[in-house]
Amino acid sequence: MSYLHEPTATQIQEQHLYRDMGLSDDEFTLVQNILGRLPNWTETGLFSVMWSEHCSYKNSKPVLKKFPVTGPRVLQGPGEGAGIVDIGDEQAVVFKIESHNHPSAIEPYQGAATGVGGIIRDVFSMGARPVALLNSLRFGELTSPRVHYLFEEVVAGIAGYGNCIGIPTVGGEVHFDASYDGNPLVNAMCVGLIDHRDIQKGQAKGAGNSVMYVGAKTGRDGIHGATFASEELTESSEEKRPAVQVGDPFMEKLLLEACLELIQTCDGLVGIQDMGAAGLTSSSAEMASKAGMGIEMNLDLVPQRETNMTPYEMMLSESQERMLIVMEKGREAEAHAIFDKWGLEAKVVGTVIEEQTLRLLHHGEIVANVPVDALAEDAPVYEKPSCEPAYFQQYQQEAPFVPHVTNPKETLLQLLAQPSIASKAWVFDQYDYMVRTNTVVPPGSDAAVIRIRETNKALAMTTDCNARYIYLDPETGGAIAVAEAARNLVCSGAEPLALTDCLNYGSPDKPEIFWQLEKSTDGMSEACRVLETPVIGGNVSLYNETNGVAIYPTPVIGMVGLVHDLAHITTQYVKTAGDLLYVIGGTDASFGGSELQKMQQGFISGAAPKIDLDVERMRQQQLLSAIQQGLVQSAHDLAEGGLAVAVAESMMEGSVGASITITGERDAALFSETQSRFLVSVKKEHASVFETICEDAHSIGVVTDEPKLVIHDEQAGVVLEASQEELLAAWKGAIPCLLTSKA
Repeated sequence: MSYLHEPTATQIQEQHLYRDMGLSDDEFTLVQNILGRLPNWTETGLFSVMWSEHCSYKNSKPVLKKFPVTGPRVLQGPGEGAGIVDIGDEQAVVFKIESHNHPSAIEPYQGAATGVGGIIRDVFSMGARPVALLNSLRFGELTSPRVHYLFEEVVAGIAGYGNCIGIPTVGGEVHFDASYDGNPLVNAMCVGLIDHRDIQKGQAKGAGNSVMYVGAKTGRDGIHGATFASEELTESSEEKRPAVQVGDPFMEKLLLEACLELIQTCDGLVGIQDMGAAGLTSSSAEMASKAGMGIEMNLDLVPQRETNMTPYEMMLSESQERMLIVMEKGREAEAHAIFDKWGLEAKVVGTVIEEQTLRLLHHGEIVANVPVDALAEDAPVYEKPSCEPAYFQQYQQEAPFVPHVTNPKETLLQLLAQPSIASKAWVFDQYDYMVRTNTVVPPGSDAAVIRIRETNKALAMTTDCNARYIYLDPETGGAIAVAEAARNLVCSGAEPLALTDCLNYGSPDKPEIFWQLEKSTDGMSEACRVLETPVIGGNVSLYNETNGVAIYPTPVIGMVGLVHDLAHITTQYVKTAGDLLYVIGGTDASFGGSELQKMQQGFISGAAPKIDLDVERMRQQQLLSAIQQGLVQSAHDLAEGGLAVAVAESMMEGSVGASITITGERDAALFSETQSRFLVSVKKEHASVFETICEDAHSIGVVTDEPKLVIHDEQAGVVLEASQEELLAAWKGAIPCLLTSKA
């Protein structure tokens, strides 16, 4: 929104123009009370973006307080650009996940690309070198031409940015469901490494110190991006296309290297922060507020790529590849020398002041004078009404879904071809996941693994969330999301350390949606406590609705684990004929929200699978101990599609097969999604020791030298036989086939 002649303070009030910016009547009154006067156009803009849900978390703070955020390894929890966890040897891992959902719905390539760029800046602003990227994506059904377009462009945007900047995109997840038809989810995660001595914070300390602007020039792209992200999508959202920024990964690469050099070589650096959502406004106000100081900024000095930009436009622009730094007074030349070397523009645009205010000058006049705490820390916080939706009790009381399976082989092949289960090679083959040559386990296994150079350690990382379970039972589903992420890391030989989350929901103004947020964060919090994986940061993305229809509640978990010895690295693929196959955990008929239910009914209903977190923790710890003792050849989490899918997935590499025997009710044994289970292969000579450690493990079969899957039933004999070739064809061909079909 740009006005040639900006409205007066009186016009803003009388014509309720603040409503177009996302401020309510009560909030506008609160702004007047804070200032003791009517705000002008620029000041109204400052409050509107900083008090948006995207920046202030005004609707979600009450539930975020429930998360455990501390632990013996946590060096930095929520509140900075990214969280930091100690990994020993004076090193730490830095990571965070963020959403770029609304921009990706409007302009999918740039929306996804700039989501990647923004999360990279969050990590290197802490002083860390980014070493890996992951993502979590949700789209509507692949039978829709629009979903084809969004899916292809989002993946291209992620690949285009990550590949150009030279950071490997090593993992992630992609799910498809009609609930995301109008509102895709694009969540980007970045993982970095840092030495303890290099840890930086975004603070503007020291009166008289210089505030410097570094990077790309400011344009009119992204104005009100934070507000745009805090409202639901409608048919008129296409008009918001100018709010989507355009990224330049080559500029970002220069900025990354220059900032890391500054951090590592110049002790005159006081603070550094990315100009992300709300651009210059958020970076300046937040840095000053955290330090208990203020900032005076001369907007005439801000590098601009367009003419006649107003203070309102400069402060609200979300142009990409920009950082705000604070240098000790008199040491600005050191920063200039480094940025000049990298071909980047760096300009002193302001000064840290004692008075805790953000004061903006333009053409010699004060155009804004606002308390920094009012913008950053003291935004209103709302206790939203919460109401259990009618569907929840209805589903809880519903008779359990009983699948109808006449041909187990045909059902398995159909499950393997479901887009949410099928191979995502079409996606990750577009990513450069081997750049920098540290990737030990590439995309496709339970978790990706990156070696830590000059050590014998590695990092495992994953993103995870089964939104169907959370829709059916938010509290149970929230716990499962955390547990499954941890399972993925354990299966890779890693000790789960901590998590970052991206809470994607519909409108919190609807009591039923807020109930979903409330209950799912209860479940997540309890799982974090039991599994000792604190939350070190994240992002809330609300108002994910299109024309009043909300997405499934989707709290994506990004989790990182430490592989203490490279010898512990494990993948999901069976290795050697003669190895024994085990399932850890028992099986019941858990089909509510399952892939089989969705495939057979076309919708989900009923109760979600149950989870006992104490049992989950015990099994994870026992399996990790067995892996660390060298007893496990492969390990795979039993997830969507149950045991039959897990065994088939474990055969997708190499030239061996599997022969297993199931017990109990056939369809439950094959396809149930009972929680807290693992599929493990073990050498015969290690069987007795393995069984002693993993007390819930029971032998189900053997790895065979013939590349086919044979499943026996104790009562009925062979119930399923399929060659590796048949399994691969169904699994690998599904997504490419859907994309080339004319929907």
